[in-house]
Amino acid sequence: MKLPCKALVAACVSAMAAGCQPSEPPPDIIKTQREALNKAKALEGQMQQQAQERMQAEEEQQK
Repeated sequence: MKLPCKALVAACVSAMAAGCQPSEPPPDIIKTQREALNKAKALEGQMQQQAQERMQAEEEQQK
């Protein structure tokens, strides 16, 4: 059974049109990396603050 030429062309055109539909945009890699860096910097600041508080507490205990 041969498909009629028009049916084959219609199938190809519809397949190509389906492939041309816009997909969701790719994630903004720079933005996500910047956000991760900002979170890491904030966490580093908290960790340094806690370390400094522990060192001060140890110094006070030693006095």
